[in-house]
Amino acid sequence: MTVDKEAAERLANSFGAEAARYDRTRPAYPGALIAKLVAASPGPRVAEVGCGTGVLSRQLQEAGLDVLGVEHDERMAEFARGTGVTVEVAKFETWDPAGREFDAVVAGQSWHWVDAEAGTAQAARVLRPGGVFVALWHVFGTPEPISEAFVAAYDKVAPQVPYRVGHSYDEASESYRQGCVRTADAFAGTGEFSGAEQWSADWERTFTTAEFLDLTLTMSPMALLSAEQITELMSGIGSAIDAIGGRFTMRYSTLAVAVARN
Repeated sequence: MTVDKEAAERLANSFGAEAARYDRTRPAYPGALIAKLVAASPGPRVAEVGCGTGVLSRQLQEAGLDVLGVEHDERMAEFARGTGVTVEVAKFETWDPAGREFDAVVAGQSWHWVDAEAGTAQAARVLRPGGVFVALWHVFGTPEPISEAFVAAYDKVAPQVPYRVGHSYDEASESYRQGCVRTADAFAGTGEFSGAEQWSADWERTFTTAEFLDLTLTMSPMALLSAEQITELMSGIGSAIDAIGGRFTMRYSTLAVAVARN
């Protein structure tokens, strides 16, 4: 995704306005990866980068970990607190850990919003020796009729938008796998981390027309569109889903990269 600095800031701050919808529609993380993360952490103390509404934090808490969320958007943080997550409001790069050390730093669907250089330095600062950093991303691909509807709708209402939700699984998977490699290389390049691993888990989710449109409204590109453009975009996508029976199954993978603090 290539956007200017102002647009990137708008995207990063777009989620809080839809906090309840975000929490309702965004998928949880596969149990197999939660188990790997718990096993990799040398202790229970976890800092989550950009915890949002607490989707991942709650799963880690249920697995027995002691989680502190770090979230720059007060609206998201307030929602997460309401679900039982402890949250401090700050950007991870500039957050003051006040001398605290953690056994793991995790980032669910958030590390791409963090400045790579400052973020890796902060992770090294707050992790105990032997601690782990784990970043996770959901990868999905819309079936061809839905992808085609996305392309047609975006081309019609907002051809200037550089990032679009509709895409094939294969192109999304390749892009995110390369991103995991770049993340691992960035951490290794500091000399503070080693032992990079990549994890993955495959799964599926079935959506009705209404459920998928609900999810789409939480996607960051919506922040670059006007209300009229969003309405027209939703109409085009909804019509495409209705045309194939009003529901479809989406293929997902959750990818993760893990590195250990030396």
